Amino acid sequence: MATGGDDPVLHAAVPSLPARAYFEADAHERELRRIWRRHWICAGRSEEIAAAREFRQYRIADRGVLLLRDEQGELRAYLDSCRHRGASLCADERGRFARAAIVCPYHAWTYDLQGRLLRTGARPPPAGFDRNAHGLWPLPVREWNGFLFFCLDPDPPPFAAGFDQPLERLDAWRLADSVSAHRTVLTIACNWKVFWENYNECLHCPGVHPELSRLVPIYGRGLLEARDDPDPRPRAAAGDPGTRDGLRHGARSWTPTGEAVGPEFPGLGAADRRAGHVYVTALPSLFVVGHVDYARAVRLRPLGPETTELRVDFLFPREALATPGFDPGPAVAFAGRVLGEDAAICETNQRGLRAAPDARGVLMPEEYAVRSFHDWLRTEGAID
Repeated sequence: MATGGDDPVLHAAVPSLPARAYFEADAHERELRRIWRRHWICAGRSEEIAAAREFRQYRIADRGVLLLRDEQGELRAYLDSCRHRGASLCADERGRFARAAIVCPYHAWTYDLQGRLLRTGARPPPAGFDRNAHGLWPLPVREWNGFLFFCLDPDPPPFAAGFDQPLERLDAWRLADSVSAHRTVLTIACNWKVFWENYNECLHCPGVHPELSRLVPIYGRGLLEARDDPDPRPRAAAGDPGTRDGLRHGARSWTPTGEAVGPEFPGLGAADRRAGHVYVTALPSLFVVGHVDYARAVRLRPLGPETTELRVDFLFPREALATPGFDPGPAVAFAGRVLGEDAAICETNQRGLRAAPDARGVLMPEEYAVRSFHDWLRTEGAID
């Protein structure tokens, strides 16, 4: 779940987006143009292409991207299209180039890892052909906390602008030095916006997430944060744990028992330890949750108007994985159960949207974070 903004209170109910915005092909194409082809996209972890000459392909709808490390280990990204007749540059989804060259599998046009055209095949190019004008199309790239980002727009927005918190907010978790102990890949039958809306509210928590609601008592009341409570005084006076932020008394992390599964990060402040979870969101493709002993990174990718892929990494310090008896299973099981419940309810939401294509829903005051998400979509020109 996201955390609240500066002004968590909406004072009136407001219309939601039109139902057709969640399944019509034209609406989806507009979002691809205005959101996914203009903003920084998280493509994975640095450890996935760690060595020189390693590469992997990534795709957003019709746009393929080739990410790689050059001979000096610098991250680079190119549109996955040969400048000859447009073939994909690699037959494999990931791997390592045998030498410092990209050879198109179709007609053997050859580029160096900096994207410069070296050869056009067996015969020399015709007179007047300018190799320098036929290099690969480069894309902006960035690494942050061990995550790989690219942007399909050659003139990208400021990197930090896509984050809801300062870029250094998760520094205490040492994410750049962490590795994935487990990865879950899930395809859900819903529009990508449905998933983000679900992430941005906890009205659904009592009915959809019973175990999570016991771990985080404020969620069990359908609230994101304690400050969302219109009148906490009677409950607080009675000692109700659902009037404060954080985990239930005695719990340390998101596991079935509330116990940590690995060594706790030594650099965490007291407030972060009490909270038990710290969220950082980078729209449109990533959120990271820091717990006292691990971090979860959830990457989002639209596969179509009504299909979304999620990739979840459970990140631990390298030394934790080497600890005898280390087992991430309880953390994976707990968070996996929550994610499965979210996936199921998002699919339920999607089916209902189809039944009333001309309708608009309504956002209640406590759904302020969903409203903020809709406002962002409008600001970006993705929604009328």
